[in-house]
Amino acid sequence: MSSRPSSSTVPDPSASLLQHPDLFACPACAAPLRARADHSVVECIGCARTFPVDQGIPLLFWPTEWTSKTDVTEMVKSFYEQTPFPNYDDLDSPESLRLKAERGVFARLLTDQLPFGAKILEAGCGTGQLSNFLALTWGRSVFATDICLNSLRLGHGFKSRFQIANVTFLQMNLFRPVFRPESFDFVISNGVLHHTSDPRLGFETLVKCLKPGGFIVIGLYNTYGRLTTDLRRAIFRLTGDRLTFLDPRHRVKGLSDIRKQAWFKDQYKHPHESKHTIDEVLEWFDGAGVEFVNSIPKAVASQSFSEAEKLFEPHARGTAVDHFLVQAGMLLGGGREGGLFVMIGRKKA
Repeated sequence: MSSRPSSSTVPDPSASLLQHPDLFACPACAAPLRARADHSVVECIGCARTFPVDQGIPLLFWPTEWTSKTDVTEMVKSFYEQTPFPNYDDLDSPESLRLKAERGVFARLLTDQLPFGAKILEAGCGTGQLSNFLALTWGRSVFATDICLNSLRLGHGFKSRFQIANVTFLQMNLFRPVFRPESFDFVISNGVLHHTSDPRLGFETLVKCLKPGGFIVIGLYNTYGRLTTDLRRAIFRLTGDRLTFLDPRHRVKGLSDIRKQAWFKDQYKHPHESKHTIDEVLEWFDGAGVEFVNSIPKAVASQSFSEAEKLFEPHARGTAVDHFLVQAGMLLGGGREGGLFVMIGRKKA
């Protein structure tokens, strides 16, 4: 993984509109956006709407106009404004961020295998730790978006403090993207879509942001793998949260109380979540013109995920029996990582 020292000056995020004028579009009308010379406001050339910039973060959120479903956006946004996840309490430098990220095999493989020059969108970045980590490697452009301003401030603050130049933080509703179609080589949305009103529509919206031949990475709660968490949640509810030792994270030595509490709230107190299966997400892929490439855990029961895994090389998608066995294994394994599974696909050219 190649990296270089960060530049002495990190440009204002709204300057990205000047550097990449072909990338951005108004979330209300899809016309081009531009930043004013003083970077205080972003404005639409078409509908003339203006969007403020808060402490360097363009506020480009535009609400979804649902007609047939309950919108949970404000509820979820309010939850994360109060409980940003994950937090930065144990990160004091880019090196500590790098060490933390690389302890997880997926993050290490991801940064090692993203090619030079890639444009990357992380939709639902939370506090932006993954985006900041990916931006530590020179030669890629990372755009980190979320609905929660408090979380974005934490991510942008870390970026500014350590002069991480090639990541931009933006407030955005993933159902109303601020980017033109087919703008990105990679789209990442890990642990996000299951907290939305319509996960499949969210996936389809993100696929539109992807270039033909580009890759999408999504992480979702698994219907089977999440059952252990559901059981613990019921126990905590009945006991007034007095048996938190039942959660494996609360037994990890060296993990701060702040991080344990953030994890606990995210896993057991979240106001909205949905659960999904491998077969269901494969249907999403097929319907959106996305080819299955890989998954964590592997979609074939006899295969295991390797520390040298090629994330973006084609792998077998398995059978319905494979998927049942894999998901049963997630349940029997105690629902590690909250029962999250990751699916990787390639948009057909």
